[in-house]
Amino acid sequence: MPKFLGRLGELGYVEGQNLHFVYRSAEGRPELLPDLASDLVRMKPDVLVTGFGTVAAKTGKAASDRVAVVFMAVGDSIGAGIVESLARPGGNVTGLSDLAAGLQGGRLQLVQEMAPASPLFAAIMNPGTPYAPLAYKELEAAAKVAKIQVRAFEVRTPAEIKPQLEAAKAAGAGGLVVLEDPLTLSQKSEIAALVLSLRLPAIYGYREFAEAGGLMSYGTDHAAQWRRGAEIVDRILKGEKPSDIPVEQPTKFELVINLKTAKASGFTVPELVMVGADEVIE
Repeated sequence: MPKFLGRLGELGYVEGQNLHFVYRSAEGRPELLPDLASDLVRMKPDVLVTGFGTVAAKTGKAASDRVAVVFMAVGDSIGAGIVESLARPGGNVTGLSDLAAGLQGGRLQLVQEMAPASPLFAAIMNPGTPYAPLAYKELEAAAKVAKIQVRAFEVRTPAEIKPQLEAAKAAGAGGLVVLEDPLTLSQKSEIAALVLSLRLPAIYGYREFAEAGGLMSYGTDHAAQWRRGAEIVDRILKGEKPSDIPVEQPTKFELVINLKTAKASGFTVPELVMVGADEVIE
């Protein structure tokens, strides 16, 4: 969010002068989103920016067919029925995709480097989000190529996270891929602490997990995405229609390694992984 507002500032927008920014958060509780979106739409904004995830974007679209909606991180915006196509979104919605071919395979490969002898890896995922099944399908395909197994451990509420992580450990998983969604992101510190106590190498989708104590994260550079989102908002405010602004695909990815967590877990991060890091937390 600071990157978003910062970029708007660079583009000439000043809070209280030519910009009035109203923020609402569901705090990881998607059932609150419809009321929050309706509340914002009643204010008659020029643009409604939906933050993280497909559910937020779909809620924003459902709240109004007149207010321009810009989404920031959606996996499959076409499959979710948010836009008609990436090149020509149609309707009142456009934004930035968070899905890139090969991303899950890259994550699996990185965590496999931490436990090369393990035949089984676990995916911690919330099946209630549109993104998770797509990501897990890609993980399965990557596991098949690598001749290893990946098994899903589903979490739908914060209370399910601890028993499912323990179940993954008991099943013999050599490492974890934690799929990002509003639930897991809202519980990032708790998940990182639990995984540390289980002494399992894990990789996450967002750098916020690594900053909260997770071992590694590999995914879209969301700071860059927020800046690009601000530029899309600027284009709409200057008269362009969302339907004419193509959905942008991620082009920049970052690997963040938390060496403090590695040392606390007793892990040695292979040199091959270290040389690819964009940032190391020590």
